[in-house]
Amino acid sequence: MAKSREILNQFLGGLQEVGKTNPEQVNAFMNLLGAAYKPGALDVKTKELISVAIGAYNRCEYCIVFHVYKALEAGATREEIMEAAMVAVAFGGGPTMAYTVSLLKESLDEFAPDFNK
Repeated sequence: MAKSREILNQFLGGLQEVGKTNPEQVNAFMNLLGAAYKPGALDVKTKELISVAIGAYNRCEYCIVFHVYKALEAGATREEIMEAAMVAVAFGGGPTMAYTVSLLKESLDEFAPDFNK
């Protein structure tokens, strides 16, 4: 199993496990996500592309992996995801580029076949 899928599974499994002992907090977080990603003036794909950029800018491994997966699931192309990340590089410089050309690229390589992109 490659690193990106391991990170994704670790995050999702952690949410489930912590949800058993802290259901109120985990449910509140999940409800916030549900509200934030509900289609409105922006569609889900656009919101996921924004999330990819924010994750790359913040250098959050879990955010990068999760939102690359969700962006692909929402119909984003490899080119759209990389372009969103490059906007983040304009703000975050070298550290953001490092995460983009490594973990973000690896996540695209690993997850894109799941969505035939």
